[in-house]
Amino acid sequence: MEYKKPALSIIEQIELLESRGLVVSDKQRAENYLSNISYYRFSAYLLPFQERGYDEHKFNDGANFDDVLNLYLFDRELRLLVFDVIERLEIAFRTQVIYQYSHEFGAWWYEDPKHFINNYHYSRNLARIDDEIERSSEVFIE
Repeated sequence: MEYKKPALSIIEQIELLESRGLVVSDKQRAENYLSNISYYRFSAYLLPFQERGYDEHKFNDGANFDDVLNLYLFDRELRLLVFDVIERLEIAFRTQVIYQYSHEFGAWWYEDPKHFINNYHYSRNLARIDDEIERSSEVFIE
């Protein structure tokens, strides 16, 4: 499949959006955001503001850049909050596994295959640990 769309400058991207009916009241602000977000990432957030069933990507009446941008910024903040919670849960879970197993079976429990159901995963995890130790220059590893 040959891709035939030409690359557009930021100004041309804004002009394209305006030609499709998107209101851009502050072009400098739009330029700044599109320079950092990229048109194609931003275009996913344009979809709820576009008329359905048109190949021309026409926008609904009254659709404006700021509303699309606010949707993007909301999604970004939500993603950051969710990833923050996921990271905390992951670390808390790993901490409990390490803490409980270390107290029950000793500090080197992870090197004993009897604590693992799957021999393949056991061997692969030990190999990964060895690789990380070799690669690392962290003071606590040395």
